[in-house]
Amino acid sequence: MVETMDELIAKVRGQLYRLQDLAEATNSIRAQESSPDGAVTVTVDGSGALVGLEFTAAIGKLSPADFDRALVSTAQAAAARAFAERAELVTAYNRAGT
Repeated sequence: MVETMDELIAKVRGQLYRLQDLAEATNSIRAQESSPDGAVTVTVDGSGALVGLEFTAAIGKLSPADFDRALVSTAQAAAARAFAERAELVTAYNRAGT
């Protein structure tokens, strides 16, 4: 409990700064995964949106179905990594607020 208006303002500012730090950290998340054969590399941001996609010459050896599987599974793995990182940040934020 706060006893003065100055304490309340300081507390709210602290919470605001922590929230801004969380937003910046979340916005800076980049997770990258490569397919086991190295043919596909996917980079996503903290919300799982695709921000980078690279292919090697190995994609020429893949059938269309295998290419599709490699692309989708690699993108899913990158998104899962990004979501895990984001979850860690949110958990740390919540713990610091208690």
